[in-house]
Amino acid sequence: MSAFTESEERRELRKAVAQLGAKYGADYFHRAAVEGRKTTELWAEAGKLGYLGVSIPEEFGGGGGDIGDLAAVCEELATAGCPLLLMVVSPAIVGTTIAQYGTQEQKERWLPGLADGTATYAFSITEPDAGSNSHNIITNAERTEDGWVLNGGKTYISGVDEASHLLVVARRSDAKTGKLKPALFMVPTDAEGFTKQQIEMGIVSPEKQFTLFFDDVRLPEDALIGSEDAGLEQLFAGLNPERIMAASMATGSARWALAKAVAYAKEREVWGKPIGAHQAISHPLARLHISIEMARLLTQKSAALYAAGDLMGAGEAANMAKVAAGEAAADTIDQAIQTHGGNGLATEYGLVHALAGSRLSNIAPVSREMALNFVAQFSLGLPKSY
Repeated sequence: MSAFTESEERRELRKAVAQLGAKYGADYFHRAAVEGRKTTELWAEAGKLGYLGVSIPEEFGGGGGDIGDLAAVCEELATAGCPLLLMVVSPAIVGTTIAQYGTQEQKERWLPGLADGTATYAFSITEPDAGSNSHNIITNAERTEDGWVLNGGKTYISGVDEASHLLVVARRSDAKTGKLKPALFMVPTDAEGFTKQQIEMGIVSPEKQFTLFFDDVRLPEDALIGSEDAGLEQLFAGLNPERIMAASMATGSARWALAKAVAYAKEREVWGKPIGAHQAISHPLARLHISIEMARLLTQKSAALYAAGDLMGAGEAANMAKVAAGEAAADTIDQAIQTHGGNGLATEYGLVHALAGSRLSNIAPVSREMALNFVAQFSLGLPKSY
């Protein structure tokens, strides 16, 4: 593969996923959200066709590809109007973490369901008083005679109502130093002592957000994923894929909005010509096309670096991609609405409901400001601000 051309295999994957996305489309996605349903049919078909498991090792039923393949699936579905948030969480974060750090037994237990779409897992790191500062996590895991006991809470955790298990980031006391270290645990969503409370959001989405409570949740020894001494290395193994996937979803949403704006600008006539003939309409759309392409290239670069094992380079590129794609999504949906005029606010045209969601691309899974902090510190060598 050259630096600017995806492999033929990935291009074919994109075409196939685009066809699946077109079968469902934005109307299906929005209708499911408004009616309080999940996009179960799309998720199940994508899983059955192997698209959700493209980056899971073949040994466990997956496609044996890399994060770039999964990102391509996510992007093409979003471009079709079906941005599947749980793709970012379940196969990307949880799947990558277990594939890298799980025991053979854990991989055999958790990965095949991810590969065929029959299992969905959520990821739980954010806390009310920690936010982006993972050093302030207070959810605590203590050893017992036969396993672990978990206490604490999380907030803004996606898709808990759809997941059988959560990959929870907790802290445990190092027996030698007494210092707190992060550790990862798979927690059943039906565990005794675990409760969830839905957060009412202005965004209309099939995926819901939750505040979580862990009150003496008892776990077996093998609930621990990887080493209890791996520390931050293990935690960040899932965060680069998270940013790559978030950038892909944002890029796809931007492509979806741009396509709608361009189509409208071609067909809507005023004073005897399409409005797209006017530079006040065409130039903003052309600039957004450039922004989207830059975000796509950065995302592809970050995925290639990650696949090559250059984790530091991938982290830098993934944070830049996240900023570029997030801004492209928010700007493109805003401009698409402006291109439609009053119709941009009509439900019929399918843009207004995407407006609130587009803001999410600048906020989650890491805020634009925290990503810029990373770039300022690691790319530019500027002093830390925190």
